[in-house]
Amino acid sequence: MIALLFLAASLGAVQAPAADPQTAPALPVPRITPPPVVPTLPPAPAPSAPPQVTGGVPLPPQDWSALPVLRLRRAVAPSLDASTFVQREVLAGRCGGATRTPQGWVLNLDLALLAAADGRVRRVTPRAIDCPTVEQFAAGLLLGAARNNVDLRGAATDSWYRTTMVFAWKA
Repeated sequence: MIALLFLAASLGAVQAPAADPQTAPALPVPRITPPPVVPTLPPAPAPSAPPQVTGGVPLPPQDWSALPVLRLRRAVAPSLDASTFVQREVLAGRCGGATRTPQGWVLNLDLALLAAADGRVRRVTPRAIDCPTVEQFAAGLLLGAARNNVDLRGAATDSWYRTTMVFAWKA
């Protein structure tokens, strides 16, 4: 009976009967406080601060059309193996972005590259085309081609550049 009264009193449903102080000890009535409200979203970053990720490397801007075109000091020869890999990914159904042309098939992939003022490549970001294997493959190709090969044209700070890789194969 005491346990039921204690439970009911703690929930505020009933008032405990007055007890004789000499015969029954007073039961403590716990106070139930609701948990604190915790925001579900992190605070928004300051609008003037560029987005940062681990290591302090900024993300590319949302609009790539304003980025300068990537220029390389030395030409890079295209590889048939690169298009063969992309062709296999398309044929396997893991990549659906290829377009049929009179000459065969073509898949275009835009990439952004962040180069440091000393010419080091700091980041390569492929545009998402719902084909992660080809996106990462192209990012690796660009990283290899751009290493010690970016024409900075006198850039004094880290700069983003844009380029497009075109993979083509016969039908």
